[in-house]
Amino acid sequence: MRIRTFLAPVLPYLATCAWAFVAFLAGQFAALVVLLLGWHGDIHALSTAEYDGSVVTLSVLVLNPVTVGVLMLAVHLMGRGQAEYLALVWPRLRSVTVGVIGILVIIALTDGLLFASGRAIVSPFQVVSYTTAAAEGWLPLMWFATVLVAPAGEEIMFRGFLFRGFVRSARSAWPAIVVVSLLWAGLHLQYDWTGISEIAVAGLFLGWVRWRSGSTLLTFLLHALFNLEGMLETLVQVKHLL
Repeated sequence: MRIRTFLAPVLPYLATCAWAFVAFLAGQFAALVVLLLGWHGDIHALSTAEYDGSVVTLSVLVLNPVTVGVLMLAVHLMGRGQAEYLALVWPRLRSVTVGVIGILVIIALTDGLLFASGRAIVSPFQVVSYTTAAAEGWLPLMWFATVLVAPAGEEIMFRGFLFRGFVRSARSAWPAIVVVSLLWAGLHLQYDWTGISEIAVAGLFLGWVRWRSGSTLLTFLLHALFNLEGMLETLVQVKHLL
């Protein structure tokens, strides 16, 4: 485990939650403003295009940088280094190997359970957003947003900022991992309960990896692989439908 001390200054629990909430609201507000500008202020048209590929992509591209910026401001105001506080450090090779194998096993098991139960592996949200993005010429940006931007923003928020604020001792690690995983999964309401459950399980694993490796860069890598696999499955599904 990289981080063995809990003596360095950390934001109090309530302050951690407050900053995370403000960061999330700021990101949502910025995304809404940009989307309204693109849709000429037509809220009704925007609301009916909720799963539209361009809406999803643009939201991710705006929301995540703004959210990360607010969190980095919080760390700066504390006088702490961004890399140290958010665990933006390179992991050991052994941790990378264990992490990659673990996330691939989770993907294989969850997909296998979905297939065996007769449920769709690719959600309607994924199919609709992918096909509309392709039709509108947004597909390259959607891949970039889904595989890189979203994992970066979410890992800095959840396994970086919130994890640092919640874990005060070795005893508090697993309760924090569970809470952070549930919060992360709860944001993905575009999926049904099976998709949210898969995300929660992946979140537990990512939290454990963050705890053992001390690296949010590693959880970003694993999150990016998780999303990449989802995009590849969606690609196969869409091609099959066509």
